Amino acid sequence: MTEQAIELRDVRGPSALGGGWRRSLDLLYLIAVTEFKQTYFGTVLGYLWSLARPLLLFGVLLAVFTQIFRIGSQVPNYAVLLLFNIVLYGFFQEATMQAVNSIASQESIVRKTQFPRLVIPLAVVLTAAFNLGLNLVVVFVFILAWGIEPMWSWLLFPVVLVLLFALTIAVSMIVSSLYPRFRDISIIWTVLATVLFYGTPVLYPIEVVPETLKDILMINPLTPLFELARVWVIDPSAPGPAEAAGGYALLLPAVAIYGVVCVMSVWIFKREAPRIAEEL
Repeated sequence: MTEQAIELRDVRGPSALGGGWRRSLDLLYLIAVTEFKQTYFGTVLGYLWSLARPLLLFGVLLAVFTQIFRIGSQVPNYAVLLLFNIVLYGFFQEATMQAVNSIASQESIVRKTQFPRLVIPLAVVLTAAFNLGLNLVVVFVFILAWGIEPMWSWLLFPVVLVLLFALTIAVSMIVSSLYPRFRDISIIWTVLATVLFYGTPVLYPIEVVPETLKDILMINPLTPLFELARVWVIDPSAPGPAEAAGGYALLLPAVAIYGVVCVMSVWIFKREAPRIAEEL
């Protein structure tokens, strides 16, 4: 009787979308809605807490930059521009920061067979998007009350939201999939998110930045998005991304980084998804 050799093979875990698209979309909606409700369930102010955070930050920064540094007096509609930018960046920061340990915190369900890993960071982004949508309603009320009349370019604003949403998803996919193996990601991204906050024209208009520093800021893929939002919603006379950069060619680095981040997010998540359970 011949003894047959037994070949040992690696058994890959569930993929990013294990179980199919339809099941993943159903789980995505269920998790996001549940998380959104649980965040404010039982609190006295409920959803108003979501609005209170950017409003409090807005109040402090408005006082600093209008009473101390006097930047606000040089910029048309600075108050509503600051609130607008804080809400937009707040969405990006909230989603990506919470996405870092989102998969690790769901260890009990991640270990279950065929649970789609991608659903977890996407649910975090979708929950943050719910907050963004409600906050933007309030922001546009402020904009109208400030005296800014509706413009046809407001119809273009969803383009900025889609691009910002896509970048947020890409970053969330990268940090959430790498965190189970590299726990330093949490600290690294906390620092980078703070750097990006000050390296994006949130607190200041791009035209007041010195030329040497402006070239660096224009590499940030968030900068053109915030400049587009400013021109289309707040101040049509403000310099657009191309004018701020000094030409369309100088926007290419930011566009390239945006594309690389989106492509790399898919590659990294597909590579890490099957091994996440064993790393937890």
